[in-house]
Amino acid sequence: MAMGKKLNRTFRRFIEAQPLFFVATADRDGRVNVSPKGMDTLRIKGDHRIHWLNLSGSGNETAAHVRATGRMTLMFCAFEGNPLILRVYGQARVHHPRDADWDALITDFPKLGGSRQVFDLTIDLVQTSCGSGVPIMEFKTSRGEVELEPYYDELGPDGVKDYWERKNVETIDGKPTGIFEDP
Repeated sequence: MAMGKKLNRTFRRFIEAQPLFFVATADRDGRVNVSPKGMDTLRIKGDHRIHWLNLSGSGNETAAHVRATGRMTLMFCAFEGNPLILRVYGQARVHHPRDADWDALITDFPKLGGSRQVFDLTIDLVQTSCGSGVPIMEFKTSRGEVELEPYYDELGPDGVKDYWERKNVETIDGKPTGIFEDP
């Protein structure tokens, strides 16, 4: 297992080649959340920094957990080629569309319906493990581009906000996500 504090060129290339990654967060109490993420939603901003665009979904655990503790782990694993698991640990900040810095942050990403938050992760540890237990699987297509994103695009901004009010204000543990609160 290799450990370091930054993303070297090899790690960057590995991350950029993955169509899928996982984000894990936890509050001080309550449930741990692990979510799969994909599409064109991740940007490496330097040796110690990653931004990723979070699209709308049926929950909003990550935002509440980051709001409470700031802790976040991203995991990337090779489903093709040489086995490898890469975990990136750090402290994150959540940025909402209402925040002053949103317009600057969102320019790094394609326009996607349901864009909900940009997370800014400052890396304090990078860890690898062998990945030999991860199955070899073939990537066919992104469901997000044919199902998720068009759904929110068709809802439009008002429909997305209504969806957030119904589904994204609290976590499954009843914690506030901050989606509509002033910065």
